[in-house]
Amino acid sequence: MKLAFSTLGVPGLPLADVLRLATTHGYHGVELRAHPEEPVHPGLDLDQRVDAAAEFKAAGVELLGLAGYARVAAPGDDEPVIEEIHRLLDLARDLGAPFVRVFPGGGTEQSRQEADATAARRLGTAAEYAADLGVRILLETHDSHRTGADAIRILGPVGHRNVGSLWDVMHTWLGGEQPSESYAALAPHLGYVQVKDIASADDTTPLPLGAGVLPLAECVEVLSRHGWDGWLCWEYEKRWYEAAAPLPDLLSAGRDHLARLLNDSA
Repeated sequence: MKLAFSTLGVPGLPLADVLRLATTHGYHGVELRAHPEEPVHPGLDLDQRVDAAAEFKAAGVELLGLAGYARVAAPGDDEPVIEEIHRLLDLARDLGAPFVRVFPGGGTEQSRQEADATAARRLGTAAEYAADLGVRILLETHDSHRTGADAIRILGPVGHRNVGSLWDVMHTWLGGEQPSESYAALAPHLGYVQVKDIASADDTTPLPLGAGVLPLAECVEVLSRHGWDGWLCWEYEKRWYEAAAPLPDLLSAGRDHLARLLNDSA
């Protein structure tokens, strides 16, 4: 498996500095938070996109994916959501990213069936555009659909190779799902896995990997046992928890922890 980290852990950091962190601390790739607060987002012009892609190439670091904020199950009209996904897909194509992340984002005013159908319809529509660009849309286990069992209610009806899943291990755990259950549900669709650690279900402040309660060893063991060889991406949510320790100080130890888990599971 290859290791990456998300720029959610280094909010606003210039791309050159992000790439320097990756090379210094031994990470193969980076997931970019594609938000207007960040240096790389869908509002960039073509020259800026070309420059960003060149920076990745020069550094020898892979761009794992773009973490977008489209909410595919949200109430409302389809068109704005699909347009948001299209903008993410265009950016991914221009930068050479294989994946874009979207959220479920179902609303409390919807029935479960309505939210599922809305998300499947929008993803099915966007899938054709994604296929034309050679990019894959990944639905993260999050918010209204935090478990693998929740996600496949959407992904199953879509049934398109350019729509898959992003397994956020915190959300499936918070949803009461065991790693083996999450993997079994998501495996046919799995794009990559976001790892992290927290103190408890009531305190989700990010911690160094291995310092909290999330079943990271079990997740890695399940993936290894099934021969999965994709990406593990550390999503350290510094942007939402300003008091959390700075991510750069933790990156080497985090890489070492993941390497130990991979070695132990081999």
